[in-house]
Amino acid sequence: MRLSKVKTVVLGSLAALLVTSCSADEIPGLGFEKGITSVNDQSLSLWQGAWIAAAVVGLITLALIMWTVVFHRKKDDAFPKQTHENNFIEITFTIIPFLIVAVLFYFTAVKEKEIVKVSPDSQVSHIIDVNGFQWSWQFTYKEAGDFPAASVTGTPAQAPTLYLPQGEKVKFTINSNDVVHGFWIPAFMIQMQNLPGVENQLEFTANKIGSYPGRCNILCGRNHSQMLFNVEVISPSAYAAYIQSLRDLNQIELDKAGNA
Repeated sequence: MRLSKVKTVVLGSLAALLVTSCSADEIPGLGFEKGITSVNDQSLSLWQGAWIAAAVVGLITLALIMWTVVFHRKKDDAFPKQTHENNFIEITFTIIPFLIVAVLFYFTAVKEKEIVKVSPDSQVSHIIDVNGFQWSWQFTYKEAGDFPAASVTGTPAQAPTLYLPQGEKVKFTINSNDVVHGFWIPAFMIQMQNLPGVENQLEFTANKIGSYPGRCNILCGRNHSQMLFNVEVISPSAYAAYIQSLRDLNQIELDKAGNA
C-alpha cells in the first residue's frame, strides 16, 4: 500500500510539473511561431496542449512500464499468479482514453469554429480569389478591378507571389479549375481545400511582415511537387501601392484596346 501511494504521488507530481511549470508564454511553439497571423493565435495553444497531453500520457505510460520492470520482474521459477476479469482496470483503461479524446475533440471544435468563421464582405478589408489548377496558382485581387492584370498567374517553373497587408483582415475565396488542390501556408497553421465546383472561403489577418512559403498539400497529379507559391506580408502602404500598380496595368491594357 505504501509503495502504491508513492507511485501515485510521483506520477501526479510529474503531470503537475509539466502543466504548471511554464506559463502559456513560456511554452515553446514546437515548430510554430506565435503572433504571425490571427490563425496562429487560435491554433498554437491547441497544438501546444496536444503535445503536453501526449507528453503526460507518455511519461505515465513509461513510469508504469518501468515500475513493472523493476518491481515485478521474475525472481524465481514459480509460475506467476494469474489475474483476470479485473473490472476496475478494464473500466479505467476504457474511460481514460475516452476522456482524453473527448477533451481534445472539444478544444479542437472550439478553435475550428473561430478559425473557419467568415465575415460578410463589408466587414473585411480585402478580398482575394485563390484558384488552383494543374499545376500552379492564380491570385486575383478584387479591388484591382475585373481586368486580366488584377490576376497573378504562376507556372510550375515560376511560382507566383501572394501579397498580403500587415494587420488587415483578408477574405479568400478558394476554387479549383480541375482537381482537388490544397491551399496551404505552413507557417500560418492553415490550409483549405480547392474543390472543383465548390467555393470555399477563409479569412485571417497576417500580423508579421516577412516571406513565407506556400504549397499544395493534396496529391493532385504529375507535377504536384512544383505547385508552390510565395507569400509576402507587407505594410498596408506597400500593399496599397501594389494594388495601384495592378490598376495601372489595367489602364494600360484599356488604352491599348482603345487604340487598336
